[in-house]
Amino acid sequence: MAVWSTVSVTSVTEADRFDGDYYKPDDLEAIKLIGRNGGKPLASIVPLILTGRTPNDYNEDGSLSVVRSGDLIAPLIYPTCGRSFLKADPSPDRVRLRRGDILISSIGMGSIGKISLVVDPTDLITVSEVTILRDAKIAPEFLFAYLSSSTGQAQIEREATGATGQQHLLKSKLGRVLVPAVPSGIEPTLRDMLKRAYRRQEAGRVAYTEAEALLESALGLDKLDLTPRLFYERPYADVQAAERFDAEYFQPRMQNLIAALSRDGQIIADVAKLAKRRFKATPGTQFRYIEIADVTGSGTADSKPVAGKEAPSRATWIVKPGDIITTTVRPIRRLSAVITDDQNGYVCSSGFAVLTPKAIAPELLLVYLRLPLVCELLDLYTTASMYPAISTADLLKIPIALPNDETCREIVAKVRESFDARREARRLLDEAKSIVEKAVLCER
Repeated sequence: MAVWSTVSVTSVTEADRFDGDYYKPDDLEAIKLIGRNGGKPLASIVPLILTGRTPNDYNEDGSLSVVRSGDLIAPLIYPTCGRSFLKADPSPDRVRLRRGDILISSIGMGSIGKISLVVDPTDLITVSEVTILRDAKIAPEFLFAYLSSSTGQAQIEREATGATGQQHLLKSKLGRVLVPAVPSGIEPTLRDMLKRAYRRQEAGRVAYTEAEALLESALGLDKLDLTPRLFYERPYADVQAAERFDAEYFQPRMQNLIAALSRDGQIIADVAKLAKRRFKATPGTQFRYIEIADVTGSGTADSKPVAGKEAPSRATWIVKPGDIITTTVRPIRRLSAVITDDQNGYVCSSGFAVLTPKAIAPELLLVYLRLPLVCELLDLYTTASMYPAISTADLLKIPIALPNDETCREIVAKVRESFDARREARRLLDEAKSIVEKAVLCER
């Protein structure tokens, strides 16, 4: 059935938009309702709409964490929110974040319009692809919840301009988004819900950190001699056996690590198989896509809906619950995730290896693959310079050692506790958005 809107020439001229998507009936009705109830343009509510500044160079040993547009899949931003932030050195031109800042991704297909709230700004800066809403005249918790809701997102989406794949959200356009008047008595409720969400998210981080520490201790990795040495020598027979000549591989610290992980004589291929369920896009059929930027620092992955006709060329593998996806590109970034029950049939990028555990709990394999020292070992096997990647053949040959059964159960329990806490945090955030949307649209 056809759906259309009738708008005046004046409205079209003032908006400088002629595309039908800008005048969807549902969106126009919601905007009219917000306006009748005292809504105001975002620019009149937020006196400072800023743009970040991208560092000219990054430094992995830098003291500042750089929040990029892809990091805004984390709704609450703080130093330990689970994102693998790039690092930079201090400089006068850095745009430092502040508590209560609302961050909006202003560029990029699939990420444009994502919203995050800064709850702890310690040593955080941001890039030019991120717009900052600062010093709002209303509670930042309310503004964050509204802009994250379906109504707020619909308004943001309609203000994006540019062709597919090159869309931008200009500050001038963002300022036109209509923000509703704050319903009486809602601010304390939202503030409490977001605080609880933050606490649950942190509880999840702590539980996962404990699981990681248990595994490292059980494998003796916390007691390994990892002292760097300026020089060392190895017999030529070792070079022949390894079929490698690079000095990095034969560092004593790495050889000590390999020896510790090889104690059981097992490799990844003994505990998991490589899944190759190839995906073929169908025009007219939508699917959920997981790319590398969607992997969180907590061992889970977000996704986005993609139309079949717009499927990225890298949308390759179908995943199933219990699979572990691990990036083969720059594995040092620790980007591995477990596929949950509600992600059955999702599609992931060819930049992942999909592993189906066959003799190990998925949670245990996840923690193992995300151990910093294991990721350092994976990185040792990468080739190429621009996009260093480990082959799946080399990945499956990586040694793996496992703790006793009791410790394995403790680790799995900690990981599940972490996931439960983070799910509760997500539920609270979703509930906050729902409360705002119902109040704004008078649905309660």
